[in-house]
Amino acid sequence: MLKGLGGMADMAKMMKAAQDMQTKMAQLQEDLKSIKVTGESGAGLVKATATAKGELTALDIDPSIFNAKDKEVVEDLILAAIKDAQAKAEARARDEMGRIAESMGLPRDMNLPL
Repeated sequence: MLKGLGGMADMAKMMKAAQDMQTKMAQLQEDLKSIKVTGESGAGLVKATATAKGELTALDIDPSIFNAKDKEVVEDLILAAIKDAQAKAEARARDEMGRIAESMGLPRDMNLPL
């Protein structure tokens, strides 16, 4: 009978750990909305800022690149800056997830859902 009680205590610990993880994941979702990353292209001529959730929040374009003849180049630079910001946002989100996993005794590279 005592063995059964030990199992229940282990189950209670697991449930508590799951609740803690759920709380930390919810907080992370909120934190990712306020963490900013900046991607750039053209040696900084175009900068795109996004949240770590990947939401584009700002675009900064150096006026020196505006020239009707270079329209396609400017468009490419803008897309490149946005893609860079999105990649940085994804990397930052993974890093934040790794911190949470580590804090719970899990492997840092464990692929937890965001």
